[in-house]
Amino acid sequence: MPAVDFLVVSHMIEKITIKNFKSFKDVSLKLGPMNLFIGANASGKSNFFDALRVLQGIGYGFTLREILDGKPKSATSEVWEGIRGGSAKTAFACDRTDQPTLFRVGDDNFEITFSAVEGQLCNERLQGIYDSFPVDNRYTGPLLRARYYGPDPGHPSYLTFERNRPILAQMACVGSTRWSRTRSEMSESVTQNLSRDLVGVHGLKVRMIADTIANGLADMQRIDPSPSLLRGYSQAHKIDRMGERGENFAALIQRICSDVEAKDAYLSWLRELRPRDVDDVGVLKGALGEPMVMMKEKGREWPAPVLSDGTLRFAALAAAFFQPDMPGIITLEEIENGIHASRLRLLVELLRSRAAAEKTQVMATTHSPVVLAWLKPEEYATTFYCHRDEETGESRIIPLTEIPRFNEIVAKQPISDLFAEGWLEEAL
Repeated sequence: MPAVDFLVVSHMIEKITIKNFKSFKDVSLKLGPMNLFIGANASGKSNFFDALRVLQGIGYGFTLREILDGKPKSATSEVWEGIRGGSAKTAFACDRTDQPTLFRVGDDNFEITFSAVEGQLCNERLQGIYDSFPVDNRYTGPLLRARYYGPDPGHPSYLTFERNRPILAQMACVGSTRWSRTRSEMSESVTQNLSRDLVGVHGLKVRMIADTIANGLADMQRIDPSPSLLRGYSQAHKIDRMGERGENFAALIQRICSDVEAKDAYLSWLRELRPRDVDDVGVLKGALGEPMVMMKEKGREWPAPVLSDGTLRFAALAAAFFQPDMPGIITLEEIENGIHASRLRLLVELLRSRAAAEKTQVMATTHSPVVLAWLKPEEYATTFYCHRDEETGESRIIPLTEIPRFNEIVAKQPISDLFAEGWLEEAL
């Protein structure tokens, strides 16, 4: 059994390749614990985050249509918002509109190719376990055959899968209660064949690997807190993760405060943020016991509705790194929003320290030269400049260390000035 451990061991996406997706024709990146994406508006930063969301949808086991276009709430699943533009705007605008989209994670560990327009798989492979046969775009059948490298890898068997859903999820769902929804949506003939073929010790290991990798891809959390939600009462009383927009923020604070060590660590970050001493953080209770965030300064309680947007946003970002159920990947867009320039150093230190301490990979975007000013030289390799060619519409993502003469120039002039003055773009 091969060691497919790019997500199992490191809990990080160490390398990702994206082809024919939105403004990306062909992009390949080596990532680290903390990754920062910079560049002008419409340069490709948000498109990269959309690519991560596609991987998350693959991990959840949704169909390709659902991943790209969205899925309404049902009795067994929450609402899933599709990517911006949906399937109609997924493929790179090139001469061949039928060219499929490709995602590769790791060094050929997991690869999936699909037609966004048709919502169908073209090819998928998991190193050493299975690979499917590339499908001609003229083929419209509902099924896809794949080679399965069983106990005797020299003599692979052949399995049949549905083309509208990633093979990874179809393998993981066999015999697993967690994947009961996916299994119920698949055709009976396919599930029966998979249950018959993925048997024995080897079949169990294969299903466990597929499930673990799918979990790793799904275990992302987008954090974009809304002050209006952060100011309100939480509907929940106890949670392990807050919502993407800050839903149930107060319930998370209540959970953090129940752990003395976690509360002390969280409170230390808030004390660095506020110009006045923060004595305590906690919650106030509504008529039905629902919690609302409160900070105490000099003995006086300040409920969330009177706290500034910047204070609440930083408090929510910090709280995301003290969640009892930490995700493998956290994505943050425009991290400087609402936070005073004098406190951006603190934000960079928060991302850096928590990414290292919790083994949670951070993907963040920024337009702020001040944020760049607080980076360490060793972080330049995972700080990526996004640039879009005006003629072709193609976006490129380049580590700062690969920009011509960057190391030479940055030794003479602060990186924040190079960014603010447009040197990075001119260098390309």
